Amino acid sequence: MPTDNLSAWTHDHVFDTGNALAERSTWVVMWITAAAMVIEITAGWWFNSMALLADGWHMSSHAFAIGLSALAYAAARRYAQDRRFAFGTWKIEILGGFASAIFLLGVAAMMVVGSIERIVSPQAIQYREAIAVAILGLAVNLVCALILGKAHHHGHHPHHGHDHPHHDLNLKSAYLHVIADAATSVLAIVALVGGWIYGWSWLDPVMGIVGAVLVAVWAKGLLVETGRVLLDREMDHPVVAEIREVVESGPQADDTRIIDLHVWRVGKEAYSCAIAVVTRDGALTPDAVRARLAVHEEIVHSTIEIHHHNGSREAPGGAGA
Repeated sequence: MPTDNLSAWTHDHVFDTGNALAERSTWVVMWITAAAMVIEITAGWWFNSMALLADGWHMSSHAFAIGLSALAYAAARRYAQDRRFAFGTWKIEILGGFASAIFLLGVAAMMVVGSIERIVSPQAIQYREAIAVAILGLAVNLVCALILGKAHHHGHHPHHGHDHPHHDLNLKSAYLHVIADAATSVLAIVALVGGWIYGWSWLDPVMGIVGAVLVAVWAKGLLVETGRVLLDREMDHPVVAEIREVVESGPQADDTRIIDLHVWRVGKEAYSCAIAVVTRDGALTPDAVRARLAVHEEIVHSTIEIHHHNGSREAPGGAGA
């Protein structure tokens, strides 16, 4: 059969159109973070503040990780039509988020090591100057958080209430890096003020350790979320139960059962599924099952196979729109 006659049954595999605003925002935030990083590292070394140095050094890895998030958006967009990607390129963004979580863990480890060194070998700190620069760093972090928050707000369109508030995990990873920066800046300010007023020099490295624990907890959460998507470990998602319910419903519900079901995410709010159904209903066809699935707009791709009790078997159904 000529291939041009198959156009009615074929479709592309671009299930997620990306997030252009988030991509632009992450690039802007990366450059802002990089500039602030240079200022804080220089000031931390000059004024001899561990809290400020920790803030600056982990800001450097944040700048790299945020840049990685921006590159992930760009790569997903560039290769969107590349047929080597069986279900589109959206997971490039998730891979970027996963890598960012690894960087966050590295940041936490670096903060702990640096803080312990300062506990063992305390050094004098020029508090007034260090506090001023820490406040500047916090202001930069808040501006970056507002930029990314705006991108999140404009790009979020919840589908049936299933997705988390930060459904764009690549954007969430960039946002967490900025929030981690802001939290560390706050801890640095608290430590420096406490040391300046009360002479508690030990507070500076202790706050570094507190910040490290906080960052590690956030990193673990992001690793779990992105890892779940990368490993297709979402068979406990509510959409799976909904697929079972809608397919096994109808006039012959007692005689229709799903015997094999695989569901995986192919976009922020898009899922693909492969279903094998056993039934006595001779009228039940792959197209009929696909019509039942159509009530859930998040199911964007389906492969359906029907088995009958008498042993006959229909050919597998084609992919859905």
